[in-house]
Amino acid sequence: MVFFGVVSETDCVEDVFYGTDYHSHLGTKRAGMVFNEPGKGFRRSIHSLENAYFRSKFEDELGGFQGNSGLGVISDTDPQPILFNSHLGRFAIVTVSRIVNIFDLEKSFLAEKKHFTENFEGNINPTEVVANLICEKDSFVEGIENVFENIKGSCSILILTDEGIIAARDRLGRTPVVIGKKDGAMAVASESCSFPNTGFELDYFIGPGEIIHITASGFHRLKEPGPKMQVCSFLWVYYGYPPSFYEGINVDVCRNKCGAALAKRDTVEIDFVCGIPDSGIGHAIGYQNEKRIPYKRAYSKYTPSWPRSFMPQNQNQRDLVAKMKLIPNKAVIKGKRMVFLDDSIVRGTQLKDNTIDLRKSGASEVHMRIACPPLLFACDFLNFSESRSILELAGRKAIKQLNGDEKDIREYADPDSEKYSEMVVQIAKNLDLDSLIYQRLDDLVDAIGLPKEKVCTHCWDGSSYY
Repeated sequence: MVFFGVVSETDCVEDVFYGTDYHSHLGTKRAGMVFNEPGKGFRRSIHSLENAYFRSKFEDELGGFQGNSGLGVISDTDPQPILFNSHLGRFAIVTVSRIVNIFDLEKSFLAEKKHFTENFEGNINPTEVVANLICEKDSFVEGIENVFENIKGSCSILILTDEGIIAARDRLGRTPVVIGKKDGAMAVASESCSFPNTGFELDYFIGPGEIIHITASGFHRLKEPGPKMQVCSFLWVYYGYPPSFYEGINVDVCRNKCGAALAKRDTVEIDFVCGIPDSGIGHAIGYQNEKRIPYKRAYSKYTPSWPRSFMPQNQNQRDLVAKMKLIPNKAVIKGKRMVFLDDSIVRGTQLKDNTIDLRKSGASEVHMRIACPPLLFACDFLNFSESRSILELAGRKAIKQLNGDEKDIREYADPDSEKYSEMVVQIAKNLDLDSLIYQRLDDLVDAIGLPKEKVCTHCWDGSSYY
């Protein structure tokens, strides 16, 4: 889930349209836009993105929108924006959220004889739950604090009112919210890569739990940021777009550092290094620069008709997309020893297909280097891996092969333990790799450049909290 909002002295429809479109690399299921039209109030549109891109779905509607303030959102499942009329006034709301206790909140509201109107696929809409929690209080600030106090998971919020946009970042800052500015307009977004080509300059990183009021002339703070942060470290490893910044730290620079850290711990003799497109490329360039060996494109990504691999909701479709979009180049591969870098191994299905392709193309040796530690724990805080069973993770499958249904897996997260080494060897065997090295967690944290306690590393060590 991602969002983009603008408050301007002039019409902002194109800014919101293109700014939201620059979040499409996160490739999710539904999208929407809403504008506060002068004299008419809020006008919104919501479309499915399952078989098309954001721009193609909304481009024909642009002429029908107008307004000096608006929001755009790309959502994992629930239709957004939501329009509300309450004692706080009329407002539109979008969220980037994962509410783990949503069914408990639903029961609580229904017990109070309240109701829900925004349903999808037989479920209540999480954004409507957030809006209802806000409306329980006497101000937007108190209402947002009520959200933070009552949900488990994560939630960042944009609220469009007649007085501008209220932006609130998740209580522990798990997802980023950034502010941009240009003459006569302010923007707020999930990804700073949406700013340069829409004319905005990155101005401010909203802090954990901080609440900001944004107008066309600037912004002011409604609530101070909190002392604790658990920003998702996977943003730098995988999900973020290379030009984006989180907490002042650029995505691609971090990936270069990750690759260099892997290279410093590697002694394998190879002919060239290659990155699995797209996010593996930044890691591979860092590895190549550190090792001073050739970088070659053994794989080319075919993008005209194949979208990102996690867009389809069906796993078999995701696997098909992942396979079809990468074309191996036999002229580069045949007879060569190579190191491939990628951001992560989740289930291992895609990487297994990659290895088969490389063997068929004549590779003499295939070595894999992964920019993060083994994924061993389920994410309770974001929607990035919600649909995947924890037992399907490549690391968990290897542990089961080695020791059955072992309950305490903490030792497998320790890169200096014997069990960790056994697990990695088993994963490499399952994927038909000549060798496999994962990033150490301490090296990853160093590459990001934030203190360990400020980044969420739960996927790898199970350490985070609500």
